[in-house]
Amino acid sequence: HLATSLPLPTERDHLRPRIDLIVFIIDIKSKYSLKNVEASLAYVDASFFLGKVCFLVTGVGRVNDCSIDTNAVCKLGEVYCSPVLFCELELEGIRVSTAQRLLRILQICAGHIPGVSALSFVSLMRKSDDD
Repeated sequence: HLATSLPLPTERDHLRPRIDLIVFIIDIKSKYSLKNVEASLAYVDASFFLGKVCFLVTGVGRVNDCSIDTNAVCKLGEVYCSPVLFCELELEGIRVSTAQRLLRILQICAGHIPGVSALSFVSLMRKSDDD
C-alpha cells in the first residue's frame, strides 16, 4: 500500500492490514520530498523505529540534479536508527536488486525469516562506533 504522506486517514482503519515495514521514499532531486518525509516521521509510532522503518533515496545516479545533500538523508537514518538505501530506479538492474533488498527486509520485519528479528537485523546494519 502506498501513501503520499502521514498520517493515514482513519476512516478505513478497520480495513487496513497490519503494517510490517514503512519505507520512506526520498527523491534526491526534490527538497519537497525530504520535507514531506520529515513531516511524516512525527506520525510514526516510536516502536516502528526498532527495525521497521527504512529510507529509500532515489535518483542518486544524477548527481548534477541533486537538490538534497545526501548527508542530510544519512543523518535521518542515524537519528531514527533506520537503514538508508540509495538507488537509481531508471536502471533496471539496480531497480531489481533494490526491490529484492526491500522484499528481504519486509520478510524479516514480518517475521518470515526464522531466527532473525527486525531489531537484530537493523543492529547488524548499523555502523559501529569504531568505524
